[in-house]
Amino acid sequence: MPVALLVTVSPRLPGLLAPAGWRAVTAAPEVLALPGTGATAAVLRAEGIAVTDVLDPAAAAAASGPGAVLLATPEEAAGWEGVPRVAGAPEPPGARLLDVVGVMDRLRSPGGCPWDAEQTHASLRGYLLEEAHEAYDAIVDDDPVAMREELGDVLLQVAFHARVAAEAEPGRRFDVDDVAGDLVDKLVRRHPHVFSDAGPRDVAAVERGWDEIKKTEKQRRSPTEGVSRSQPASSWGAALAGRAARAGLPTPPAAELTAADAAELGEQLLGLVVAARQRGWDAEDALRTAVRRYADELDVAAHARG
Repeated sequence: MPVALLVTVSPRLPGLLAPAGWRAVTAAPEVLALPGTGATAAVLRAEGIAVTDVLDPAAAAAASGPGAVLLATPEEAAGWEGVPRVAGAPEPPGARLLDVVGVMDRLRSPGGCPWDAEQTHASLRGYLLEEAHEAYDAIVDDDPVAMREELGDVLLQVAFHARVAAEAEPGRRFDVDDVAGDLVDKLVRRHPHVFSDAGPRDVAAVERGWDEIKKTEKQRRSPTEGVSRSQPASSWGAALAGRAARAGLPTPPAAELTAADAAELGEQLLGLVVAARQRGWDAEDALRTAVRRYADELDVAAHARG
């Protein structure tokens, strides 16, 4: 007897059924479930709905009676042509992030990967920096295929650190939902012009408001607080100067810029790096020393202003 109706369900979101899906399941004289729908079948059984597991479409066709409904994932339903179907519920954007969490949990759990199981925040920190650099390179190269892969590697690092933290002792423990929850709260809090009645703002006003909100949240007294010191010296210096300017604090005098465009500026900077090397100087170290000195001056100025 052929299956009368297919109800497609998410393998990642057990029991997620739109009204049409629930009506089909609850009204059917018989409900069958292919292997990919096992989690939803378990939810239905917990609600008192009888569900029969079947291994494949052939077994479903052989086992079904009149009016039978078959639960299938979208992938499992792909070969069922001509069979009426309803979507149990469409997966929301980001549903596959649940797979990332599930795979990471499997790797760290007993019987998983021994290398993954022994990693710590300290042992992983270099990979986080490496993957961020590789993602940056893909963006600079405007390579969407590489961007997709490298951003996935950055996401892996986030999931990995969150999974490690979930096993920490009380007081140091958090999980991926804590990370996501804090991020959502922060984004909403720092965008009052979007999520509350602060009203529309231009980009400059948004940046000023962002800095003020962060200052209040973190109780920061100086623009230097919260700026990564491990980033390249040029990025560190630019971040400090930008924050200082928005806060009305002193910035170093700008040098004369003779370059006509960014490409020419890059050539001039490269020339300075080569000239410094010829004198036995490390350009990065020299700039980092200057930026560190400027950071100290900013702290003094910020504290003096109160």
